Amino acid sequence: MIIIPAIDLKDGQCVRLKQGRMDESTVFSADPVAMAEHWLDQGARRLHLVDLNGAFAGEPQHAAIVRTITQRFPDLPVQIGGGIRTLSTIESYLQAGVQWVIIGTQALRDPAFVRQACQSFPGHIMVGIDAQNGMVATEGWAQVSQTPARDLAIQFREAGISALIYTDISRDGMMQGVNVQATAQLARDSGLPVIASGGISALSDIEALLTERLSGIIGAISGRALYEGQLNLAAAQKLADAT
Repeated sequence: MIIIPAIDLKDGQCVRLKQGRMDESTVFSADPVAMAEHWLDQGARRLHLVDLNGAFAGEPQHAAIVRTITQRFPDLPVQIGGGIRTLSTIESYLQAGVQWVIIGTQALRDPAFVRQACQSFPGHIMVGIDAQNGMVATEGWAQVSQTPARDLAIQFREAGISALIYTDISRDGMMQGVNVQATAQLARDSGLPVIASGGISALSDIEALLTERLSGIIGAISGRALYEGQLNLAAAQKLADAT
């Protein structure tokens, strides 16, 4: 299992939100590129970038920063989500050096778009499923649909996506622990590789996820816990490697 530091981009800065609320953000760095270098120095094997402004705008708002990161650190794989609604956006990110793009809102709106993206860019597409009380949230988590996360995930079982990224919004940024049960159940139900996100607060959360690795959990994204020193990246990855 791989431990993936998150860099959430808002107004050109590296921030963390609480439960996806844009008005409750904490700035951790004014220099996202320097933060990317920091995580690389700490042993990161991949970065998870989120264009928060892009998620609300419906199109990328931090493409220049993303490109700088991929060009400065070409050997560090990057996955990015937020505002990815067109094939041209995907192509632009891949040309900029991004390894995987994450389709979120558009996956619910237009599942056929995900299949088309997988056909056009095989091996480079992930689907982000953000849920509140089990229901899919969209538009940067501003809206909650009536679609169960499980139902949406199953639609992409044969689409060719590289992984699902599952976030329990109620846990995100709250340092209350990851929703291991829901994440593992989604992996089992969908038959797809799942990366856990939201609420990881300590090494014990990594241990809990590792007990379900046979369910299909292949990674864990952490933000606030890493930034506030509650979770050590090197220690977490060492544990994951040894299990």
